[in-house]
Amino acid sequence: MPVLIHAPKIIEAAGTIPERIDEYVGRVSTAAEHVSVARIISPPGWLEPGQRPGFQEISVVLHGCLRVEHASGVIEVGAGQAVIEFPGEWVRHSSPYEGGADYIAICLPAFSPANVNRDV
Repeated sequence: MPVLIHAPKIIEAAGTIPERIDEYVGRVSTAAEHVSVARIISPPGWLEPGQRPGFQEISVVLHGCLRVEHASGVIEVGAGQAVIEFPGEWVRHSSPYEGGADYIAICLPAFSPANVNRDV
């Protein structure tokens, strides 16, 4: 039977400026451990610590630009584009431009603070 998600749960975010993370499916909102789906609204100038996540992350940018730094360079993901990151890869996300970034993030398995492995 289909399940209606009435509203997302707000997840605490890491980074230089608070961003908004609305989790629709995942460990906090639905107790799902196999996948998480969240809408993330990052303000201009937001920068998170680098990390080596223990999950695959697929980000689909709805508005603005999400910058993804990685060991070999930088990818700028604009509105209407997506990026796939793989477990164990070093990445750092930011939204450096005016307007920030509004995107959907899907993590397999679900995001958790224990499996994000942020730089110290």
